[in-house]
Amino acid sequence: MQSLVTFDRQHCAPCPVRAKCTHAANSPRKLALGPRDEHEAIRRVRQLQETPEWQQHYNRRAGIEGTIGQGLRHCGLRRTRYIGLEKTRFQHVLTAAALNLVRTDAWLTETPFATTRASRFTRLRPA
Repeated sequence: MQSLVTFDRQHCAPCPVRAKCTHAANSPRKLALGPRDEHEAIRRVRQLQETPEWQQHYNRRAGIEGTIGQGLRHCGLRRTRYIGLEKTRFQHVLTAAALNLVRTDAWLTETPFATTRASRFTRLRPA
């Protein structure tokens, strides 16, 4: 359950940095605070994400995500062309083989990798 914190109008209105704090024209700033245990859990996970062990583990996942993304973009993996699990499985096997051929060609021709995009969340996180 969230707690709502409202600042006093007499303190909020004359503040010189009010425009950076709230978009409200006349009313004072309001903050919604989530449960403390959830906040602490999020802080712990964010601290873990800074460790080299977590980043090494995530690199493996990022590679898998890249492969799935390539299959979605280039091979239409979101939809199956066939009805039935056997035919759908066969389509996925052919798609994987096609991706291997595309990646082998890129490796042989020394085609550079696409640049990795940064998540909008990493750009918003304070330094």
